[in-house]
Amino acid sequence: MSAKGKVRVTSFFSSVYESRAPKVSVFLCFLISLHCFPLISTRVFGQTSPVFACDATKNPEVTSYDFCNASLGIESRVADLVQRLTLQEKILFIVSGAGSVSRLGIPKYEWWSEALHGVSNVGPGTKFSSLVPGATSFPQVILTAGSFNTTLFEAIGRVVSTEARAMYNVGLAGLTYWSPNINIFRDPRWGRGQETPGEDPLLTSKYGSSYVKGLQQSDGGDPSRLKVAACCKHYTAYDLDNWKGVDRYHFNAVVTQQDMDDTFQPPFKSCVIDGNVASVMCSYNQVNGKPTCADPDLLAGVVRGQWKLNGYIVSDCDSVEVFYKSQHYTKTPEEAAAKAILAGLDLNCGSFLGQHTEAAVKAGLLNESAIDNAVTNNFATLMRLGFFDGDPSKQLYGKLGPKDVCTPEHQELAREAARQGIVLLKNSAGSLPLSPTAIQTLAVIGPNANVTKTMIGNYEGIPCKYTTPLQGLTASAATTYLPGCSNVACGTAQVDDAKKLAASADATVLVMGIDQSLERESFDRVDLVLPGQQPLLITEVAKAAKGPVILVIMSGGGFDISFAKNNDKITSILWVGYPGEAGGAAIADVIFGYYNPSGRLPMTWYPQSYVDKVPMTNMNMRPDPSSGYPGRTYRFYTGETIYTFGDGLSYSKFSHQLVKAPQLVSIPLEEDHVCRSSECKSVDAIEQSCKNLAFDIHLRVQNKGRNSGSHTVFLFSTPPSVHNSPRKHLLGFEKVLLTGKSEPLVRFKVDVCKDLSVVDERGSRKVSLGQHVLHVGSLKHSLNVRI
Repeated sequence: MSAKGKVRVTSFFSSVYESRAPKVSVFLCFLISLHCFPLISTRVFGQTSPVFACDATKNPEVTSYDFCNASLGIESRVADLVQRLTLQEKILFIVSGAGSVSRLGIPKYEWWSEALHGVSNVGPGTKFSSLVPGATSFPQVILTAGSFNTTLFEAIGRVVSTEARAMYNVGLAGLTYWSPNINIFRDPRWGRGQETPGEDPLLTSKYGSSYVKGLQQSDGGDPSRLKVAACCKHYTAYDLDNWKGVDRYHFNAVVTQQDMDDTFQPPFKSCVIDGNVASVMCSYNQVNGKPTCADPDLLAGVVRGQWKLNGYIVSDCDSVEVFYKSQHYTKTPEEAAAKAILAGLDLNCGSFLGQHTEAAVKAGLLNESAIDNAVTNNFATLMRLGFFDGDPSKQLYGKLGPKDVCTPEHQELAREAARQGIVLLKNSAGSLPLSPTAIQTLAVIGPNANVTKTMIGNYEGIPCKYTTPLQGLTASAATTYLPGCSNVACGTAQVDDAKKLAASADATVLVMGIDQSLERESFDRVDLVLPGQQPLLITEVAKAAKGPVILVIMSGGGFDISFAKNNDKITSILWVGYPGEAGGAAIADVIFGYYNPSGRLPMTWYPQSYVDKVPMTNMNMRPDPSSGYPGRTYRFYTGETIYTFGDGLSYSKFSHQLVKAPQLVSIPLEEDHVCRSSECKSVDAIEQSCKNLAFDIHLRVQNKGRNSGSHTVFLFSTPPSVHNSPRKHLLGFEKVLLTGKSEPLVRFKVDVCKDLSVVDERGSRKVSLGQHVLHVGSLKHSLNVRI
């Protein structure tokens, strides 16, 4: 989303706990309970009731309108409304700040609200006030994705939609939320990778459809009704913001059909088909020379035609104006308006269509019927939300209010989500977990050790409260604290003071990493090393430390931390993403062993040499040996890694045993099929060959330790090497809770044409014939697919 026109209610966070000054603070924690930062929000006065149409108390005539009759079908209600509107009135409803038609009892409505990881006040549709000063702020998506727990993804969505409805009922929020971001985290430098579920199409698809279900599914049991309307963005092949002078407003993503169909499109397809999302947002960039918001093949053809979107297509903010003014795709603004609407765009975030659509109709570039189609999709979404059903207090969610925001249960879920996502990357014997009784003093050092707002990333709201890492740790041990650097850029580190602290403490926790100053929307990184003197500070502290040294990395993207990985004095490494409002408590839960870590990396961490030879603008996923291009993500990358997708340790040891899996799968083909008479490397994954073609895999998972713990079971496949297929790809994952010494059975159902197929060079799905290797942990099983 563009930074243009953002409306924010900001707050400043200050307290005795947080200090930018280079001094040592000592906390005697046994006397300190877990206090949280007070939040100061800008008060918003005014409306305390929801915005809705068909209010019979204000206009009794509305009771005679079919579009206000909730007992009629949505289609006939929308048709009744559209035929009552003039062209000028219709145009009011194809922009995000929709106008009012008072003669019909329709008020203004603001479509733009955000709920990436909690109700957000980015975007003008949502505000906080003294009535609702904050909402539950979950971890940034990249960390939640590391839980690999689809049940959790949906549960977070349910909480967010409950809080959104509660805020809507007191006039503080809308009903349409432009979340989630399901772009693929293709390049580690991308400033918005933090908003996504990572680099894998299957994980991203599962996250997107699960979170959307949590947001949208109505408790009334009617699938046509929406709790709130979600939006999957940014369609498509969007994963560059501003890198070395190349920005998203001018970037043309050159993408092969193969990469489009096996990497960039699957999450959007799943979001529409599996998640039944109410909206898709087209992106700023061009794909193969066409702006996505002006491409009829991508919008009308694929999203609405092939995938059957039940909802509306919205532009990223001002992106119609961008393809006219910045990309010079059309000569006139009227042509731009016409191209966007004819391509299938229904709603413009911004005002461009409001200014130029009528002129486009008058110039003959556009028929009014195309505008009818657009407003029909927009109104149908609002109908499904109950916006035209009269007083919301008499509807399903009418009793929700401020008491339902920031409940203890919601805040506990934020802490649990952070715990489940945190990834233990290194753990030497005798390091973690720390014993709260054995640790008399704990040195806590680092620019992210006592931060608040850093923990909630971007597209954030105002949280219920904060627990910083320092506060979380101080609840279990006496701490001494030093920022070590004045900020994450760490121009000058307080090396000597930090060494003294570490030398006298029983253990040292270094909380390092970055924040939005170094990765964010409109700002991509140019390297993968920790900034400034952070590596020096880490190395010197480790050298001087008396006890175990735990390095905590707070960030969205990964780093080349090989210096720490290979340093025996650094005994443990944790990646904690941006862990949300309860991040500090969750970090302490893992460090002190109250929670057994189970997170796994949702993206690969590359060495610095990767960015030296791979331009961010190269969209190719697959390696090119002739040029030395190494490819991207664990599915295709051929080079060295620091850590790879799926890495992560636990305080328990787990083993896998194969109980059931076939060794041979036969694909039924008709007698005269060409592959019966000539040798084929693959066959089309088409319906008649694929019906009921599935098999079960059963695995026994054993927890060999005494501690209970969750474990993610990954099922990967390495297909035969035809069609430039992936080196390996994820077929499925299951999160299981294992008590000490338990041995549950985990089952996977493998659909041959869906799961074992690959996309060929033309974008067609094929099942490769020959030997497929299935991987679970260190276990490998060969499977022969033949005709």
